[in-house]
Amino acid sequence: MIEAEDIKPWLFRIEPFDGESLSHFLGRFRRANDLTPSGLGKAAGLGGAITRWEKFRFNPPPSHQQLENLAAVVGIDADRLVLMLPPAGVGMKMEPIRLCGACYAESPCHRIEWQFKETQGCNRHLLRLLSECPNCGARFKVPALWVDGWCHRCFTPFVEIVKLQKVFVN
Repeated sequence: MIEAEDIKPWLFRIEPFDGESLSHFLGRFRRANDLTPSGLGKAAGLGGAITRWEKFRFNPPPSHQQLENLAAVVGIDADRLVLMLPPAGVGMKMEPIRLCGACYAESPCHRIEWQFKETQGCNRHLLRLLSECPNCGARFKVPALWVDGWCHRCFTPFVEIVKLQKVFVN
């Protein structure tokens, strides 16, 4: 007879976007599987690390073992998770959360490079990164909470804010 504790839960797999931040990926994965940050942390044996990582708190950086544990739960390779983190030696801004509307229109995700300290603008679209909604002035929430791809206060879609972005001169 099968016991309840013998039944292993199954999870929906989520494919990461190129350049996607770990924060955004974790939020998408959690929503697809109806998990809280602590629920995902428990499933991966990581405790409160998920909550820290969703807020770009990588000090100390995730260990190889932690990434392997997370990879086993989310169903992607640990090396792929590493690409969602800042490279060694690159300074990060935990706040404000920044966004390029033109990039988001092409690939609906938060890009890790937007949070690098040295990144001031989008070199691809030559636009300044935004740290608040140009329509209402609300600061962007952490990417793990970006459910619908719009401002949480005025509901302006991220893909439409590109019209309000200023040109970035490198």
